[in-house]
Amino acid sequence: MTGLIWHGTQDFQSFQKARHACDQGDGLSGYTWTEHDAREGGVQTIKDPTNNVIVTTELLKVQGGEHGGSWAARIKGEPLDSAFLSRTSFIFYFGVDGLGGLEMDTDEDENGLEGPVKFSGSTPDLGDFTIRIVDGPDNNAVTNSPHAQAFADRIGKTHFTGMRTVPGDVWKARELLMNAVLKHAQEVIAPFQDPAKGAPHPSFVLQLPDEVYTASNLFAVQKSFDGEFQFDVFFESGSAKQKLSSSILDNGIPAFKEKFAKKFNEKFPFPEGASDALIAFSKSVTSNLIGGIGYFYGDSIVDPGFTREWDEEEASDEEGKAFWSQLDRIEGATYCYSEPKDEGFHLLHIGAWDNDLSLEILKDWINLIDEDGWVAREQILGEEARSKVPSEFITQFPSYANPPTLTMAVTADLRTLIWAWTSAVDTQAIFSDDAASLSAGDDYLKRPELAQEFLRSIYPKLRRHYDWFRRTQRGQIKQYGRTARSRTEAYRWRGRSEQHVLTSGMDDYPRGPAHAGELHLDLMSWMAFFTRTMRDIAGYIGEADDEKSFVAIEKAILDNLEDLHWSEEDQMYCDIGINTDDESDFVCHKGYLSLFPFLLGLLEPSSPHLASIFDILRSPDHLWSPYGIRSLSASHPDFGQGENYWKGPIWIQMNYMALSSLYKKYAKEPGPNQARAKEIYAELRKNVIDNVFKEYERTGYVWEQYDAITGEGRRSHPFTGWTSLVTMILAEKY
Repeated sequence: MTGLIWHGTQDFQSFQKARHACDQGDGLSGYTWTEHDAREGGVQTIKDPTNNVIVTTELLKVQGGEHGGSWAARIKGEPLDSAFLSRTSFIFYFGVDGLGGLEMDTDEDENGLEGPVKFSGSTPDLGDFTIRIVDGPDNNAVTNSPHAQAFADRIGKTHFTGMRTVPGDVWKARELLMNAVLKHAQEVIAPFQDPAKGAPHPSFVLQLPDEVYTASNLFAVQKSFDGEFQFDVFFESGSAKQKLSSSILDNGIPAFKEKFAKKFNEKFPFPEGASDALIAFSKSVTSNLIGGIGYFYGDSIVDPGFTREWDEEEASDEEGKAFWSQLDRIEGATYCYSEPKDEGFHLLHIGAWDNDLSLEILKDWINLIDEDGWVAREQILGEEARSKVPSEFITQFPSYANPPTLTMAVTADLRTLIWAWTSAVDTQAIFSDDAASLSAGDDYLKRPELAQEFLRSIYPKLRRHYDWFRRTQRGQIKQYGRTARSRTEAYRWRGRSEQHVLTSGMDDYPRGPAHAGELHLDLMSWMAFFTRTMRDIAGYIGEADDEKSFVAIEKAILDNLEDLHWSEEDQMYCDIGINTDDESDFVCHKGYLSLFPFLLGLLEPSSPHLASIFDILRSPDHLWSPYGIRSLSASHPDFGQGENYWKGPIWIQMNYMALSSLYKKYAKEPGPNQARAKEIYAELRKNVIDNVFKEYERTGYVWEQYDAITGEGRRSHPFTGWTSLVTMILAEKY
């Protein structure tokens, strides 16, 4: 594990605001990967106005050897405003948790080190390796400050520490290292208590202690600067047998940028007239998504017995005692924890950039499916992740689902091959128009047999997950005298509260009263889409009997979607609830929910309901805004009320779903609403792109959601998970 901490040395207070994690509370005016490829490296820019510094990190991966290769990183900075001082201190750390070890090869010195600093180590996965930290040629330290003479032996040197952490605690590096600096500072500043003489400069005091404990598994080096600076870090794999130097960064980063730009233009061809600023923005959000991929592992807390009162009649008698359940590895997006519903959208974009990488991540998610077919709604794996999550969200419940958006990733990643094989089209013809865009990361696209092998490997668990949904989230039909062509296909999210249906992903969206008899339109729609995906996979891998079964189930769900969820009186699709007379009744709220059969492309272009859906979508009184489709009608009494999470704000992933359905189906295929679909598509696409880009230029960030009235970015930022889909919208990749 490696990491970077920095703080200003303009005053002592800045130490308490040291930067480490990507925390929106740090008050940065922007931080972004401007280029990033998981196979090659990346360039990141961080603007820190509090400390008047622009930090640039450059990473270059060097292939070779048997353990994943080597890498080189350059950390450099310059004043954000050259009219003011920029004084900073950087701590680069690295640690090993588990089997393996680290040693400091450079001789220790109690006053710090001059010249390169070298460490060596070994782990089962990485083999033997070395780490070197090398200064740039023009670094300067603070020298002209009160009491400088008292610290002359330490100024301008690299300070260091090595410590032994408790097993499993190396992730607490920031806390441990900051405490080490603070303890050293308290000792050093003790002789300087006379207010008349003033305190030494913070860069003289806030230093690592220059000591290494026996059997240390966490090391850190610290460098303090006055003005511009640069230092390089080299990780050299022993099996690669290649010596790295600063010249590899001098030459390699410009070459990487050129290669990245070429690949980006091939993967995301933009329409003529797209501005340089818009293209740079798209590169940035794509790079942030790829650069934010994390690898998390650990245990998850699961309570198998908890149920809400409206779920009790269907619950087992198993005691509701929390236990520890060891989960497999997970490879996710930009968070310390993630949800399947988020990852499906992330993988759409990742797959367009690097198909093989997206499939590797997808397989990790599929491997989380347990023997019952369940996967936890939130993957909060290990103590580090739990330390960053509110306690009420930590415990997971095996009866709770999450929208199966991973099926969207399966369909998108392999759609070309599935269509080609089922249509008996020669595979060379598939790629004739796109051959130039096939590159590293496209092996599954080049070799259909690999794609088939991959699908065969995930099919059993995905089928188990599908069966779990049908078994555990089934809704009631005959109990309330409901009439439908199928007696079985109806669905209800488990685990809701009176005010929230967190399992649906649309937390506070208006619903009816919580009741065991309610039926949820969005889950019914997701199950139709899930069934269609399973049908395609089964057909592709030759599971003919399963394919036939999925065809029948899909028809039954679509029939019941009409029989149960369409309200002729309201001219919209609705949830179904139980009224005060204990009778089945429609629960209708114009918004994303009422659009679901359209959003997932379940309706035929000839559907008589499509015009009514377009009326709701296109009406400024309801969902239409100059910035995208709102989540709830502007005329709804709950619009903008309460938490206002899904009660009006604009979500980019939902707009992407609408644009995708319009582009691929309703504006493309003949039907009575085709012309209108084309108009809506063109307007909506422009509105979404213009607003997300405008807010990025205004604030330096893309946002979790956008205000339903003003279009301004709201809540978490930067949010380059599903909001990064704006690049897909620009390139019209759906």
